[in-house]
This record gives sequence, structure tokens and C-alpha cells, in this order.
Amino acid sequence: MAKKKLWGGRFSSDQDPLFADFNDSLRFDRELLEVDIQGSLAYARGLERAGVFRREERRQVEQGLKSILKEQRKNPRLIERSQAEDVHTYVEEVLAKRVGSLALKLHTGRSRNDQVVTDLRLHLRNTEDRLEVELNGLLYTMAQLADQHSAAVLPGYTHLQRAQPVLFAHYLIAFGEMILRDRERLRQARVRTNICPLGSGALSGTAYDIDREALARDLEFDAVSDNSMDAVSDRDFVLDFLFFASTLLMHLSRLAEDLILFSSAEFGFVQMDDSVASGSSLMPQKKNPDALELIRAKAGRVYGHLLSLLTALKGLPMTYNKDLQEDKEGLFDSIRTAESCVRMTRRVLETMRICPERMREASETGYLNATELADYLAAKGLPFRKAHHLVGRLVLRALELNLPLEKLSLAQYRSFSPLFSKDVYNCLQLDRVVARRKVRGGTAPATVRRALKRFQRKIGTADR
Repeated sequence: MAKKKLWGGRFSSDQDPLFADFNDSLRFDRELLEVDIQGSLAYARGLERAGVFRREERRQVEQGLKSILKEQRKNPRLIERSQAEDVHTYVEEVLAKRVGSLALKLHTGRSRNDQVVTDLRLHLRNTEDRLEVELNGLLYTMAQLADQHSAAVLPGYTHLQRAQPVLFAHYLIAFGEMILRDRERLRQARVRTNICPLGSGALSGTAYDIDREALARDLEFDAVSDNSMDAVSDRDFVLDFLFFASTLLMHLSRLAEDLILFSSAEFGFVQMDDSVASGSSLMPQKKNPDALELIRAKAGRVYGHLLSLLTALKGLPMTYNKDLQEDKEGLFDSIRTAESCVRMTRRVLETMRICPERMREASETGYLNATELADYLAAKGLPFRKAHHLVGRLVLRALELNLPLEKLSLAQYRSFSPLFSKDVYNCLQLDRVVARRKVRGGTAPATVRRALKRFQRKIGTADR
């Protein structure tokens, strides 16, 4: 038996089953069921204000919608039995069995075009609120870890080569600053999401006296869309979220890459907890950082959804086109991916063991204090570029002798420049090298303590 369509009056033959399967969206847009009912409840009240519904009619519709929601929450798989085209059709069909023709009257002045974009905005707004909570949890864990290991010194890298020593807390706050920017992008995306398109109809608005401002207040939107054509065809707010999610996953992937390296035997700076790692089916000794590797890989998945929607939107004529149905599966997957990766990153950090002795040992080799030596000569009056060149030659000599800079004799130093004196050894000490970077944003302990306080204030650490 052919499925009944909301729009079937103009058609004289049934749909091809292949096309119906290709075209229908209930298999994925059923995720919008709760917000679809939320939007319909508000629209029923709007129709009552407009004189389309009598109070008793609105009450019947309201009771019917709430009963659908109650049953769906009790049995989420109930919707899977339906042959409806999409979630909107499903709700209307079930409602019609409970309130009769009032279910059809509910669609007065409303199109699936403004209905679906309202649903999507409500759904995404809920997601954005939930994700901010998850991000705050991750930021709190970063701050806590930085505070617990405030004295640990880590080799800083450029080009993946040891460069200068930094505090491990300074390193963690660097990633914290990235996540703070992600949170700000999320908040900005929410502002653009929280605009009410309901009442825009298919594309030209509605002929009924719908109070759109009251609808917006009812649904807790901050504003009403100003152009009906833009309202039904706009998916910029989805792109905003996908760009946020892509940037967030890029940052989490960078952190994951570092921790994968740092947990290897070659680095040994951290140890992954067994609870977030796996082993090898062949090699008994292996402990693989699978959680981090999956986070690293999933970034590309979200990038793909962003590019997919950009491509789908790039050539669309005004206004609604079926192409816009492609906005949902990628968005829903990106939401799940972002949430799971934030949670997993937090769990890895919470369970990870820091190895400060190994970090310090690595910081004391590799000539990470060479820049300090050039600064020493510059302070003695030698132009920095000349000092840089001279220290480069000194490092080459130390490499030939297989000695750290602090083990070279004063005579060896003075053979390169008479500016060297006994105080040169003080400037080469690891803790002194770190402590001299006092400028705001630097890695000196006192500076990092102040930075951590600022970081904690930004994220809010009360009641965690």
C-alpha cells in the first residue's frame, strides 16, 4: 500500500518505492521529534492567538502532542515502525489518530520549510548549551592538571626539535587558551542560531495573523528573522556550528598528537592509563593510545561534513530546495563526534600520569639553554646577531666534545670570547632559564601562576 503524502493531491500516481526510500528522511530526522513537538505546541498557541484555533481546540491539540512525546520517551523505538516520509509527517499522522482533523488544522499557515528550520535551530541550540558545559569540564580539568604540576619543566619544541624549556603548566594553558576560543566561537554560533524563523511559511510569509514575536518568546528565541525567504533557506547557523566543531577537533587533535608522542618510550613524559588504552593481538608488551588516535582521526570526519554542506549550499537558487535535507546527517554526526571527543580528551587528562623527572631530564639535554647564552653575551654588549653566531659555534664545539654547555670549562668559553666570566654558569641553570621569561605570556613560574589564575577566572572553577 502506497504511503500517504502531505502533498499528494496534485499527483495521479504513486511514488516509485526506490525514490521514496531515496527521498524520505525519517530514518535520521526523527532525532528532531522532541523539538518538532515543542515547535508545534508553540505554533498551536500562536494559532489560538490568531483566532484560527478556539481555546478548546488548542487544548486538545496540546494534549495530543504531549501524549506523543510521553509515549516516545517511554519507547524511543516506537517511531521506527512508521512509514512516514519525515518526522513532521509522523507527528501529524499520530496526532490525527488522537485529535482528528485538528491535526490537519495545526498546519494552517505553516510550511515544512519554516517548520524544519525551526526544529533544527531548537535542536542545535540545545546542543550548543550542552557542549558548553562539556567544554567547561575539559577546561577545568586542564586548569587542575596545570595547578597540580606547576613546577614541572618540559622541553618546548619547534619543528619537533627541542627548543627552549617551559613549564608543563604553561604548555597546558596554551591548549586551554585554544579551547577558550572554541567556547567563544560556540557562544557566537549560538547567538546566530537563536533566531526564530517560524511564521515565514514556505517562502513568502503567512496570510494569517500570526504574532511571530510571541512565537519567538514562547520558544525562547532571542529574535525573529526579518526576511521570510532568507529564513527558510538559511543554513549559515549550521555552518557556524560545523566550523566551530572543526576548529575544536583540530585543537583536540593537536593535543592528542602531542600526547601520543609524549607517551611513547622515546619521550616518556606521560603515561596513558590502562583504562583509555588497548593492547596488541600479537605483541604482548604493547599499550596503544587508541583513545588519542581516534580523536586525531575524527577531526577529518567533521571537516568532511563542513565541506559537504558548503558544497551543497554553494549553487542553490532561492529559496528552499531539497538539497537542504543534506544539512542534517552531517550535523548530527558532528554533534556526536564533538561531544564524544571532548569527553574522551577530558578522561585521558584525568587519568594520565605525568613524569616530571623524565621531562626535566630531557630539558637538561639538547642545548635548550643556548639562547640564554646568546642573551648573556648581548647583555655584555655584543650585538645579538653576533652573539647568536658565536653561541652556534660553541654548541658545535660542545657537540664535538659530547658535553653540555654547562660542562665546558671557563677557558674553553674564553677561547671564543673574552666576555665570558664565571657568572656564565649561573645563566645556564635550567630553573634560571625558565624563571627569566617574566614577560606576560611567558613561562616564568610567577608569570604562569598569574596566568593560571586568569585562566581559572575565565572558565569559572566554582562548584566543580
